[in-house]
Amino acid sequence: MSDTSSSPKRSNTGNGVDQLLPFSFFGLIRQERFFLMLIGALFIVAGSTFQIPHIAMWIGFLFAGYSAIANDSIQTIGTFLASNAKRPWWLLWLFIGGIFLVTVTYSWITYNGDVSYQRLASKGFSEAPTEFTFLQIAAPLFLLIITRLKMPVSTTFLILSCFSSNLAGITGVLQKSMLGYGLAFFAAIIVWFLVARISTWLFKGEPHPAWIPVQWVTSGTLWSVWIMQDAANIAVYLPRSLSIYEFAGFAGFIFAGLGVLFYLRGDRIQEIVTEKSFVTDVRSATIIDAVYAVILYYLKIRSNIPMSTTWVFIGLLGGREVAMSLFNRDDHGRSILGAFKIIGKDARNALIGLAISITLALLINPGILEEIKAMFMLI
Repeated sequence: MSDTSSSPKRSNTGNGVDQLLPFSFFGLIRQERFFLMLIGALFIVAGSTFQIPHIAMWIGFLFAGYSAIANDSIQTIGTFLASNAKRPWWLLWLFIGGIFLVTVTYSWITYNGDVSYQRLASKGFSEAPTEFTFLQIAAPLFLLIITRLKMPVSTTFLILSCFSSNLAGITGVLQKSMLGYGLAFFAAIIVWFLVARISTWLFKGEPHPAWIPVQWVTSGTLWSVWIMQDAANIAVYLPRSLSIYEFAGFAGFIFAGLGVLFYLRGDRIQEIVTEKSFVTDVRSATIIDAVYAVILYYLKIRSNIPMSTTWVFIGLLGGREVAMSLFNRDDHGRSILGAFKIIGKDARNALIGLAISITLALLINPGILEEIKAMFMLI
C-alpha cells in the first residue's frame, strides 16, 4: 500500500476566497507583484495628467510606444530574434533600430512631418486630438497587461479604436484586418505546400551560411514595411505633423525601447513565436518573414486605412501550422488537431483584444454607440 500521509496537501481551513479561486491565481499575484505595482503607478499617472493635453499626449505616446514595442514588434522581429539567439543583443538592436530610424525619417521628410506614412490621414483619424479622456491615455496599459499574459492582441484595435471619430473608422480597420488574416492564412498554406515538396533538401542538415545574410535582408525589409503600417498606433497621440524636436523625441524613445526589447530577448510575448514549429531555423524564419513582408506591402499600397498586423501575423503562422501538419507532418509538423488548437488559441486571444477595444471605443466616444443603434434601427 502506498503511503499518502507524507504527500503535501492544501489546507481546507483557508478562507472562502482560497477555495473559490484557482491556487495558481495567488501564485501569479505574488510572482507579478512588482509589475502590478508598476501598472498601478502608471494608471495613477494617466489619471493625473489626462486633463492636461500638452502633457497627456506625451504620456500616452510613451505608454503606447513601449506597449507596441513589447507586443506588436515581436510579429516582425520575433523570428529574427529566435533564429539569432546566439548573437549579441546589441548587434541585433543596432541593425533593427537603424532601419527604424531610416524608415520613420523618410516618412517625416516626405509627408511633411507625418511619421505614419499617411495612415492617420484616413477617415476617422485625420484630426489630432486636442483633449484626452482617461481611457485614451490608459489604453496602452491594458495592452501591457494582456501582453504580460502572452496574448497577441492587436495594438491597432486597442489603441486606434479609442481615437476613431466615427464608426466608419473602426469598421474600415476591421474589414482590412480580416482581409489580411484570410490572405495570410491561405498564402501560408500555399507557400508551405510548395516548400513541403522540396523540404527533403531545403531543410536537410545545417543551413548553408548564405541563408544568414538573406534572412537579415528579408527581416530588415519586413521590419521597415511593418513600421509603415504600425507607426500610426504610436503617433496617434501626437500632432499629425511633428516638429524636429517632436520627431527627435518620437524616434529617440522608440529606438531606446527597442534596445530594452532586444536586451530582454523579446520578453514573454516571444513565446508566441517560439512555440511554433521550427521558427528557430534560419531557413524557416526567412520564408515566414518574406511571405509576411509581401502581404503587408500589398495591403499598404492597397489603401492607407490602418490595419491590424497582429491578425495578419497569426493568420500567417496559423496557415503555416496547418500546411506543415498536412504536407510535412512526419518531419516537422504536428497533428492537424494540434495545429488547430494553436490557431484557436491565437484567434481567441485576438477576439478578446477586439472585444476590449470596441468596449473602450464605445466608452470613450458615445457617438459611435449612437451610430450602431441607428444602423440597427434601419435594418
